[in-house]
Amino acid sequence: MELLPTILVVVVLLGLAFFGMAIQAIFSRRKRFPNTHIGGNKNMMSHGITCAQSWDKMEQRKVRQIKYDRLN
Repeated sequence: MELLPTILVVVVLLGLAFFGMAIQAIFSRRKRFPNTHIGGNKNMMSHGITCAQSWDKMEQRKVRQIKYDRLN
């Protein structure tokens, strides 16, 4: 029973945080969520830095282009 007030406070604080983010998204001028993906950052793109998912997709495309009959 000692843990119940702590859990209640945490749930209330998380609820307030989500409510605040929802209000910000609803009333923002752009009407969309911000792009927090690494691939959307122009500064990182200029340095050639990509996220792991984007890098993996690019590498898989390269592998598909290899002629497998040459490997035998």
